[in-house]
Amino acid sequence: MTVHEPESAPVPEGPPQPGAGPTTTAGPPPAGSPAGGPTVVRTDTGATDGLVKCIRCGATEIAYDVAKATLRCGFCRYEWVSTVTLADLGLDGNIGGLEGVVLGSGSADIVPSAEEILTFRCAGCGADVVVDTAHGTQARCHWCRNVLSVNQQVPNGAVPDVLLPFRLPKEDAVAGIRQFVGRRKFYAHPRFRAEFSPENVVGVYLPYLVADFNAKARLEGQGEHLVRRYTVTVRGSDGKDTTETRYDYDLYDVVRDFDLHVDDLTIESSADRRDHGGKARTNNVINTILPFDVENAVRYDSNYLSGFTAERRDSDVDDLRDPAFAQAKEIARFRARDMIEYYDRGVRWDRERLDVVGQRWVAAYLPVWLYSYHEVRKNGSSLLHYVAVNGRTGETMGSVPVNHRRLLAVSVVVEAVAAVAALFVMIGF
Repeated sequence: MTVHEPESAPVPEGPPQPGAGPTTTAGPPPAGSPAGGPTVVRTDTGATDGLVKCIRCGATEIAYDVAKATLRCGFCRYEWVSTVTLADLGLDGNIGGLEGVVLGSGSADIVPSAEEILTFRCAGCGADVVVDTAHGTQARCHWCRNVLSVNQQVPNGAVPDVLLPFRLPKEDAVAGIRQFVGRRKFYAHPRFRAEFSPENVVGVYLPYLVADFNAKARLEGQGEHLVRRYTVTVRGSDGKDTTETRYDYDLYDVVRDFDLHVDDLTIESSADRRDHGGKARTNNVINTILPFDVENAVRYDSNYLSGFTAERRDSDVDDLRDPAFAQAKEIARFRARDMIEYYDRGVRWDRERLDVVGQRWVAAYLPVWLYSYHEVRKNGSSLLHYVAVNGRTGETMGSVPVNHRRLLAVSVVVEAVAAVAALFVMIGF
């Protein structure tokens, strides 16, 4: 995620009015959008379902080669690279000119009644082939063995606008997971150490909505600037003198009003992942391996999914707009820190306003190497642990079952050592 600040204009104003809370408003829809609604950019124009053939030999045995970052025909070994990117689709850049709501067609609202089971007539032999889009967008013909693909968008969230291919090979992901767990093995549960097998890592494309915001931020509050620091002697009620440090400072009303361009803010579009799976899973680790270089995503092609799994999007833009705006406000507060250096004792923001002039949403599949371990506890409860690796950068984070007895023993030893050290200090050693 990248944040741009084209303008920064501090405006001194009077004291903040009490009782006003943070507000967020969205700009008007762009002129010419259907029925005053969002402008939809078709991203599957020209995409074909069924037999997607190698452009050299016509075979359908096409897979993605992570090491070379190319699509590769399994028959003639021809390799090529998808060239249609977000910029080519008109869904990247020029955030400052963004107005209203722009949607990639793959991020359109999911239709609850949309069918997940699609039937295609194989062009190779004429057989009917079923594709279960709830679990994938490819199926092999049981007669002629050709692979049939779903590339046109269907209203059930199975086909996004773009996809960011894997760049980190599996062996590198395995090494990263092994190193991550190795640093934590001392506290890990003995059963986990015995059963740990990072070779079982799987590559999965997780669904996200990627947002760009053209916004105007306004923050109002009060800031303190240190004038003088000095030490005074104070006589206590017991008649003894003590020293204390005092500070003199000036109090200012502070207003910061600036343009804020948020580029490629990624929000999980699987409700189960976004809610972190309750107490039975640790899949919140997925957020810790951000960011992804979404600017390098290519138009969705189901051939990239060969050898990997994918999870279907089940959340609409309306479900994610509020949490996305909340993150944009956090970004505004962070960026405002560069404008308030004079207030060296800090600033308290009493009111925050984010006016979103334009917003753009794109549905994307992003690559993650995932290792999971199911811990069953003595009390009958269970917890599903995950170690996740960013399929582009190799950033790794996860959860490991803890040996509570060992952790408790180490804590007791540390407390005992601290107590002995404190005793020596008290008796003057």
